[in-house]
Amino acid sequence: MGISVQMWEKTMSETTIKVDEKGRVIIPKYIRETASIKKGSYVNIKTEGKTIIMEVVAPVADKYFGIFKINKWPEDMDEYAVEVMQKRWTDRAT
Repeated sequence: MGISVQMWEKTMSETTIKVDEKGRVIIPKYIRETASIKKGSYVNIKTEGKTIIMEVVAPVADKYFGIFKINKWPEDMDEYAVEVMQKRWTDRAT
């Protein structure tokens, strides 16, 4: 069963942008808003042939919500979660 044209228009956005001299691109605001990409967000980028696929990565804090006992909330929960997991794996390896 195919996807209807109306449904396609609601789920896909397309625009042409220029790559700068360092290989960077600016994601237009309406696409960032649609994909819920905010300052500090992470994205996963992969290729399939000449196609580039970019997916928003859920924050680490969402994945491990409730698993850590925290006395004081850190400024960046994602960095804190990564540090705790690295310490945990280091402690296990020794």
